[in-house]
Amino acid sequence: MYNCVVCRYHEVATKGNNRNMFERCLADNIRHLIRGVPGCRVRRIRGRIWIELDGGGDFTDEQLSGLRTALERAFGLESFSPAVRLPVDLAVIRSTAAALAPAAFARLGVTGRPPAFRVRARRSNKHFELTSRDLEIDLVTLLSRSPGVPEFKIDLDAADLTLGCEIRDEFALLFFDTGRAPSGLPVGSNPRVLVLLSGGIDSPVAAWMTMKRGSACDFISFHSSPYTPPETTDKVRGIAAYLNTFQRSGRLHLVNLAAFQRAVRDCCGERFRTVLYRRAMFRIAEQVARATGCKALVTGESLGQVASQTVVNLDTINHAVDILVLRPLIGADKLETIAAAEAIGTFRMSNVQVPDSCTVFSPASPATAVPRQLAEAEERRIPDYGRLLEETIQAIETV
Repeated sequence: MYNCVVCRYHEVATKGNNRNMFERCLADNIRHLIRGVPGCRVRRIRGRIWIELDGGGDFTDEQLSGLRTALERAFGLESFSPAVRLPVDLAVIRSTAAALAPAAFARLGVTGRPPAFRVRARRSNKHFELTSRDLEIDLVTLLSRSPGVPEFKIDLDAADLTLGCEIRDEFALLFFDTGRAPSGLPVGSNPRVLVLLSGGIDSPVAAWMTMKRGSACDFISFHSSPYTPPETTDKVRGIAAYLNTFQRSGRLHLVNLAAFQRAVRDCCGERFRTVLYRRAMFRIAEQVARATGCKALVTGESLGQVASQTVVNLDTINHAVDILVLRPLIGADKLETIAAAEAIGTFRMSNVQVPDSCTVFSPASPATAVPRQLAEAEERRIPDYGRLLEETIQAIETV
């Protein structure tokens, strides 16, 4: 019986004169995400986004399942509910609630105790005959006597099932299910950025968090073939493909860093290799970002987590480029990042153990405090440093 899906946003509603831009961006993103459910129409109506079938009518269970999967990835949305839109008529509201309730209670699967239930009503139509509180009492009383509805207890704070009812001027809404969305800002409301995607646990979470703040992401990843196996890039491709399910597809740039790493191995002090690798990665990423219109780099670095992520080394690495570097995880510990990766669905892919570029010729005891002047002096020991980076950039594979 559900003939619409009501999509709610929170942060977008706090915007001022540019709110209309955010709403349009969010609606466009929803159209993209639900493209696998044909025949749907997306509209903006008075602080909400609505999804309906083009020709009217009710959604099938399969269509609702597809919409739920898509909307759970819609940055900018806070929640959504399959709903029944019906006339502002108390008799119709009562009969529809009684018809929907048995299936809603059956889906709970609560056994061994009466399920906890509540009604939440909102009445913006002040001409409706009942107040919001009176309507809540009326519907609870009705359902307590309805055939097919099990015995339940009232719990206004921790209900197993909530019946939502909205009374508007033009129509009424009834819904039992509310799905959670990731909130934040719609992807595309901030400029595009380039994520240094390592294939580890941290950088996919950093990418997800950046998308949540409205920036679409392209990705750049470094491998060291033939010192790293094909599985290294296969893993990154899979992670990038998954992250792209949250946005319009971003590009993946695959960079073979092996030639540069050999030069560092042959010409520079062993303890400084990791920092020198990172400075080169940032320089390459900056060139790619500027060539593709990305306005910042994003990394999964966390302060003090490894030797290259101390305050001194981060400063030395930052000075290799002249572009904004975002580090969403700078204050997160590893357990927090793992929990986030599990929640967003990247942990299992990231946890597959394959070598990455940073393990190639890695020092036994990396330096934790490499001053910028020392790093620059080490780089001057590499013949044709600039040419080597340029050749590396020219060989990038873009997916």
